Amino acid sequence: MAKLTLAPFGLEVRYGGGAPSVIANVFWVLLIGLWEAIAYLVISALLCVTIVGVPFGLQLFKMAKLSLMPFGASVD
Repeated sequence: MAKLTLAPFGLEVRYGGGAPSVIANVFWVLLIGLWEAIAYLVISALLCVTIVGVPFGLQLFKMAKLSLMPFGASVD
């Protein structure tokens, strides 16, 4: 998540990891991930209102998806 936050443009998130990652992601979503994703979605929607903020808003949409399923994901 830090790599995507520090240098967001031109990077893609790949998901994988198998069954242990799925189990860890379920616990993560129930405890923290849902609220974090909602915060990213609200901020990205506010940024997408302006022309200057659209690229940053689109990157925050990626961060929202990554905050829901961080285990087993890699940023390339």
